[in-house]
Amino acid sequence: MGHGRHAVALARAGFRTVGVDLRWDAVREAMTAAEREGIRVGGWCADLTQYPLPRGRFDLVVVSRYLQRDLFPDLREALAPAGEVIYETFTTNQRALGRPPTSADHLLEPGELQARFDGFELRFYEEVSAPDAVARLVARSRS
Repeated sequence: MGHGRHAVALARAGFRTVGVDLRWDAVREAMTAAEREGIRVGGWCADLTQYPLPRGRFDLVVVSRYLQRDLFPDLREALAPAGEVIYETFTTNQRALGRPPTSADHLLEPGELQARFDGFELRFYEEVSAPDAVARLVARSRS
């Protein structure tokens, strides 16, 4: 969840929100920011490769500017029936802009994000090259 920018905004909008990050300082910072606004954000400091998300639990999963390919199956499984995922992260076209990230481990191939949610109802998808090269997806689980 990084420093909580999206988690706090979702909580402010009335969502019951839980954010996950490997770094305790980020989790604490997000929870403190929410508390200052009089709202609640739950925080979970965890390595999701060791402690997976609970299955079928979330109505909405938001991932922003983060790519860890081995988490895609767990993200799909974490959604409740008819749950939605909002996902945005960098594509390989980011290299042409001369700004990080540049590692293949952190850049989606063209069409990869959409393929990772095959079988979902695609509600929105785009890949853009400016100001950053990113793929964006909103999809709903069918199960």
